[in-house]
Amino acid sequence: MAETKIHSQAIVDPKADIAPGVEVGPWTTIGPDVVIEEGTVVASHVVIKGPTHIGKNNKIYQFSSVGEDTPDLKYQGEITRLIIGDNNVIREGATLHRGTIQDRGETVIGNDNLLMAYVHIGHDSVVGNHCILVNNAALAGHVIVGDWAILSGFTLVHQFCHLGEHCFTGMGSAVGKDIPAYMTVAGAPAAARSINMEGLKRRGFSREEISMLSKAFKIIYRRGLTLEKAIEELGSLSSNTAVLTPLLDSLKSSKRGIVR
Repeated sequence: MAETKIHSQAIVDPKADIAPGVEVGPWTTIGPDVVIEEGTVVASHVVIKGPTHIGKNNKIYQFSSVGEDTPDLKYQGEITRLIIGDNNVIREGATLHRGTIQDRGETVIGNDNLLMAYVHIGHDSVVGNHCILVNNAALAGHVIVGDWAILSGFTLVHQFCHLGEHCFTGMGSAVGKDIPAYMTVAGAPAAARSINMEGLKRRGFSREEISMLSKAFKIIYRRGLTLEKAIEELGSLSSNTAVLTPLLDSLKSSKRGIVR
């Protein structure tokens, strides 16, 4: 069994549950109702408050604030949670807040994500798997980010926005509406530019799949169609390939309207 390494100058509440093999650096504070599973490394000067559950093999860098109360003025000290999966890297100065009872009551971060320096994850947000949030990207409350999304530096996302899987935001994007799956957006306010072609190539999408998604982009953004008409036309293509299913799902489920 791996040895737990808690530095003598760390402060760990007796009600925290720290698994074997966890490392905790000096001047880190871990409060009650925090669970940290095996293999996770917490650097110095980190503050972790509960209820928070952190999975296996995560790396949390210095000066991060994990599981703090949300500053949402509706929050009145209710018991809410932060849940972090496995194999995430949380870089310096990141802030990850717990949820509120006005929504799901928990903030959730999946597996294999990279949250770079000073990233903010607001209350009740959900980040999927294999996502990259570059320095100073910030999610307001109630944001949902799909798998494999990449948010470039200083991307700002408004409350209740949904960002589809495999999407990409350019540096400094101000996102106020939903981003459909596979799309690249940029600007303030963010506007759709193309599909995330480079990302899709890197992830092994075939030439035929990328061609189909390029065709879908033109239907949505270059034909002057309403969203309803675009969905109707895309539906006639979806029998040809399953790759359009996430795109159609993200369009149909949009409540804020999509980035145009």
